[in-house]
Amino acid sequence: MVSLVRICFSDTRVYSSTIRTLTAVVRIIRHYHFNTDQTLKVPDPFASVQSTGRNIVAVFWDLDNKPPRSVSPFDAAIRLKKAAESFGAVRYKIAYANQHSFDYVPPEIKEHRRDRRKLNQLENKGVVKPVEPYICRVCGRKFYTNEKLINHFKQIHEREHQKRVSQIESAKGSQRVKLVGKYSMKMEKYKNAARDILTPKVGYGLGDELKRAGYCVSVVSNKPQAADVALRNHMVDMMDRRQMECLILVSDDSDFVEVIKEARLRCLKTVVVGDSNDGALKRVSDAAFSWEEIIMGKAKKEAVTVVGRWKDRDILKRLEWTYNHERERKLYGSCSEDDAQNDDLNASNLVSDEVKTDQSRAWWKLESDSDSAASS
Repeated sequence: MVSLVRICFSDTRVYSSTIRTLTAVVRIIRHYHFNTDQTLKVPDPFASVQSTGRNIVAVFWDLDNKPPRSVSPFDAAIRLKKAAESFGAVRYKIAYANQHSFDYVPPEIKEHRRDRRKLNQLENKGVVKPVEPYICRVCGRKFYTNEKLINHFKQIHEREHQKRVSQIESAKGSQRVKLVGKYSMKMEKYKNAARDILTPKVGYGLGDELKRAGYCVSVVSNKPQAADVALRNHMVDMMDRRQMECLILVSDDSDFVEVIKEARLRCLKTVVVGDSNDGALKRVSDAAFSWEEIIMGKAKKEAVTVVGRWKDRDILKRLEWTYNHERERKLYGSCSEDDAQNDDLNASNLVSDEVKTDQSRAWWKLESDSDSAASS
């Protein structure tokens, strides 16, 4: 008897929980089925930017015309990004160059590599001893010559890295995802160490350093003006899609003058970074800075004044009043018609009074203003 009561009681609890679940489901269905006015709110990627009133900034870098020279590519890219952030929220960082720009090695880098080779020879002969041993940043082993560290890195860590890469490329689906997650930390550690130990086989690592700084680097053909055409088309395409509010161009090339003018006609803020003091780009842009000002951080301080001037200009534009006949007619159509009728009636009354007072004389004998003044 007791067991029967327990079974009935458990069935009642299951039934009541099922009823509650179904009731909740029905309420949700009714809410979203009958409330047709409520629409799904799609998250706006620029909502945070619009709420704070900051401009959406896009940086375009012409690497053929303005490659980083005084500092390393990574440091130059980071400092340019920090300066651009003073003008608003940086959403796009784009760089274009042909293959020659990535193969080129500046004279400063060549001289540094030459000195490093001479120092390695002196270390191998025992003439020069390092103050502190060279430490492998992957495994932590210590070496007293730079060449031994390089050989160790190539024979062990570089081979291990190549095995991991080939293993990931051969895998598919979920297995590949697991391998990427498994080796991600080791591969990142290898890349950071290889950047300081190994010498790039081609160029001086310009593209890799810019990508590490978060830039989208595009390589075009080696034809003349190929990078300029690709960069110009990209800028115009983003202007057509209204994906930016502030355009920052790193170049001294006067071929971009028309693009800057077009951007200003579309009410975009324009900033040019170049070393030419009297360049055509600086004359048509809203603000201009030299590459030295970007590196030293002076542009970041002056950007506050530039942004304040832009805000004042926007406020004055909103305060400008322009007469729109159709809009005024829609808003004050009835009142304006009555006023016009009253004005017509007043004018007709004035004319009729003047005609009545002067009907005794001919029109050519009417009293003029000078005669009335003389008679008074």
